[in-house]
Amino acid sequence: MCEVERPREKLLKRGASALSDGELLAIFIVSGVEGCSALESAQRLLVEAGGSLSALASMDRKRIMSVPGVAEGRTAMLLAAFELGRRYVGEEYRYEKTPVTSARQVYLHMISRMKGLEHEECWVLLLNRSRFIIDSVKVSVGCGDATVIDSKTIVRLALDRKASYVILVHNHPSGFPVPGQADIRETESLSEALCVCGLTLMDHVVVCDDSYYSFDSEEVSRSPFSSSP
Repeated sequence: MCEVERPREKLLKRGASALSDGELLAIFIVSGVEGCSALESAQRLLVEAGGSLSALASMDRKRIMSVPGVAEGRTAMLLAAFELGRRYVGEEYRYEKTPVTSARQVYLHMISRMKGLEHEECWVLLLNRSRFIIDSVKVSVGCGDATVIDSKTIVRLALDRKASYVILVHNHPSGFPVPGQADIRETESLSEALCVCGLTLMDHVVVCDDSYYSFDSEEVSRSPFSSSP
């Protein structure tokens, strides 16, 4: 490969946006091994992940290291880069100082934590009287495509933090955000439990990588990051 087309030199000359996903990954791999360049190793990584950066970010490190040229040190750099990306998105769309008024804000607040997960997680956002976020708390981790919504735990958390409003958030790894009957029943149960204590369930947002569903508006919306129409 001529020098100007090498990923690192190309980035410095033309900017990171000019590079393909494989070229960006090759920069972290740094150098290849006999019979396999850094760029070829990067392309193999993408093939392992089905061409998806989200899948690669959640891939087991041993599987990453099974690709020729991606040793332990390179794997550590890749995992660190993905974690920095998650934190950047979380920092960029932090709404603690802004009143939460829409499911879109909730999605932006939570997507850095939930993108690419292969299991369900249930979180609650606790809001004060002005609808500012006091805290974001993970309340349960599910196995595959199910998780538990524990109303007692959530009510206790809200009362302890002196919250006025609660927003429930969980993800669907399937990529289909429409809630099932169990989601609907548990949402109604939580709403009733909070109401008894003078608290309000403001919304329940089901998050997928490229879409989300709001119980409040009863509709599916596309992710603002999605390239789909």
